[in-house]
Amino acid sequence: MADEVILLDSWLSMYGMRVKIALAEKGIEYDYKQEDLSNKSPLLLEANPIHKKIPVLIHNGKPVCESLIIVQYIDEVWNDKSPLLPSDPYQRAHARFWADFVDKKVSVVSRKLWTTKGEELEAGKKEFFEIFKILEGELGDKPYFGGETFGFVDLSLVTFYSWFHAYEVFGNINIEAECPKIIAWAKRCFQKETVAKSLADQKKVYEAVGQLRKIRGYE
Repeated sequence: MADEVILLDSWLSMYGMRVKIALAEKGIEYDYKQEDLSNKSPLLLEANPIHKKIPVLIHNGKPVCESLIIVQYIDEVWNDKSPLLPSDPYQRAHARFWADFVDKKVSVVSRKLWTTKGEELEAGKKEFFEIFKILEGELGDKPYFGGETFGFVDLSLVTFYSWFHAYEVFGNINIEAECPKIIAWAKRCFQKETVAKSLADQKKVYEAVGQLRKIRGYE
């Protein structure tokens, strides 16, 4: 019997994009359900009653929540191709550390670029580049964070690339000028079909974020 795989998501979510990349890497067919986050479906509320957030992967009726946990689940269940985490325990722990760094640091500071003004925005811009300089240091001269192949840390970070245009316009920054290694790495990742087809279009994200700014009074 074939697996039933459902993804509850919102197209704008960089967290949902992580799951889409993982499923694409594994070649898994799934049913995509776009959620209206202002009117969440009964299925989403039932599948993730604690956080009531997307993404949620439902595999044969069993829900798995939180994007990085979902990606690790996908890697463990469909372990016959395209491993996302290293097999070595230390390297696996190292990858989890940096993916957690992305979740704790990049997520928070990136939001400041389109939701704040004045001194708070200036502080956010400074912190944004400090964090990405740290990530450039970890990347070093490697093609991907894990070495020669695309993996867990790349997947956790590259989805923010779809928001870079919005960050640059609303934050009045130039990411490539400050962090050229990150942009080169992101473009390298984007050459992979599994990444390119999973990321939202930068211009569409920019337009959607502009609408969000108006609705929430951030302008």
